[in-house]
Amino acid sequence: MNRLFKDLLSLLVKVAVIAGVFVMLSVFVFGIVHYVEPSMSPAIKDGDLVIFNRYVSGYQARDAIVLKIDGQKQVRRVVATAGDLVDITDDGLVINGALQQETEIFHKTERYLDGKEFPMTVPAGHVFVLGDNRKGAKDSRIYGCVEVKKTLGKVMTVVRRRGI
Repeated sequence: MNRLFKDLLSLLVKVAVIAGVFVMLSVFVFGIVHYVEPSMSPAIKDGDLVIFNRYVSGYQARDAIVLKIDGQKQVRRVVATAGDLVDITDDGLVINGALQQETEIFHKTERYLDGKEFPMTVPAGHVFVLGDNRKGAKDSRIYGCVEVKKTLGKVMTVVRRRGI
């Protein structure tokens, strides 16, 4: 009986250690967001779980990132980084004088009437982000460039939850 008790106690300690490591990783290294808006469709859909890495040294154009604006977590795509000149013309999104050919974007990028003025240069330590579903997305066209240190992390994977 004594041996059984020791084995059971050892198993419980191992399970507790594994659970503790998992909790520490999920709290301090990775994050999970339940995505609830259509602004990143079709890449990320309403109801999906987004898993992101909190420790990223820098962002590049086309990275999907998680940020917090007005108390809400958002997922947006980086389209320009520090030093880039961003313009939105009648032809669409122009970065550093080059019209962007975004094959995964299905709607034309347009300015908002009450949004930011263009062209704009992305300041050091900032990124310019847009939603993939450009119509009606709340993004840098409204709130301007986002400070990198105020972002939460880079999207690693998306888990589809629809129909589960």
